[in-house]
Amino acid sequence: MDPAEYEAHGLYDPEAPNAADRLALLEWLAEQGATIEQMVDAQKRDHLTGLAGDLALRPGERFTVSDFARKTGLTVEHVEKLALTIGRPVPDREERAFTEDDVDGFRMFGVGAEFFGEEAILRFTRVAGSSLARIADAAVSLFLSDIETPLTEAQAGELALAKANLGAIDALSALPGAMEIMLRVHMEGAIQRNRMARVESTSLVTVVMAVGFVDLVGFTPLSQRLPVAELGTVLDEFEGVAHDIVATHDGRVVKLIGDEVMFVALDAVSASEIALALVEAFGQRGSVTPRGGIAVGEILTRGGDYYGPVVNLASRIADMAVPNEILVTPEMRDRIDTAVAPMSFDAAGRRMLKGFDEPVELFALRRA
Repeated sequence: MDPAEYEAHGLYDPEAPNAADRLALLEWLAEQGATIEQMVDAQKRDHLTGLAGDLALRPGERFTVSDFARKTGLTVEHVEKLALTIGRPVPDREERAFTEDDVDGFRMFGVGAEFFGEEAILRFTRVAGSSLARIADAAVSLFLSDIETPLTEAQAGELALAKANLGAIDALSALPGAMEIMLRVHMEGAIQRNRMARVESTSLVTVVMAVGFVDLVGFTPLSQRLPVAELGTVLDEFEGVAHDIVATHDGRVVKLIGDEVMFVALDAVSASEIALALVEAFGQRGSVTPRGGIAVGEILTRGGDYYGPVVNLASRIADMAVPNEILVTPEMRDRIDTAVAPMSFDAAGRRMLKGFDEPVELFALRRA
């Protein structure tokens, strides 16, 4: 391909201020194996600098649902159902949405279904797909904020941005090995945590743990005043501090929902230390103030999340707390030996909570 052909397809304007950089980009894309048709399509979607990365992300021939089903040994219906469960449905059966690399992953569904049962493996796949979607979103955000934004601000040019895109995709090759290592580490922790939490439970699918919620009062009005970039910084700091504090005290972050963190811990003392440390970490800030609630008891564990009246109770009392206050239940107080743990409890009265028939006695937790 030559400049005249690029110009004829509307990809190149020799009179444009960035003509040299654009031509260098197009020649480099051709070296990476991109066709003129792919360049034109990427240009229409305003993603020309991401084309090489797109082609490298899932390379090779693409297959329709029926062709892919034959390759995997699954039915068309199973392929469609699994694609939906992963979170990437393919509504058009003629769309060439599957690659050769997808074959082994989909075959493993059949293996897992034989061992665990189809519905059980679908539930697990749904959790895995949701978690991987979040990881993918985080990776894209990382590239945009830490790579593309600095390059754009420095006016580095299209070729530099395209090479950075491809470099980021190439870096993904290191993820499977790293993620397997991390998964094994977390599996070990999950197994140990579950064994310890089942000592008092009445079934194999429930655990006895402390569950807590901590959120930031004043975040909503703050989010309306701050520029988006600064708001992102506040959230990143909150999530980072919350994750580190929970992990330090042997807890687990269950989920982060905007300005709120839900966590679990094996015992009341650890959960209390987590909540106190979170309040201390954010309590001195003028723009937002933390508050929280903790309850302890038997909870249902399912899909990496926790459910039941104890979880609802912890959430409700967190909503009742005033800024810089941590409310806890009598069960929490009774499980903490204040002669050993430097904590105290101030009576906070009996409160009517949504979803509970009787008033609930509460205590305000603080360091002694």
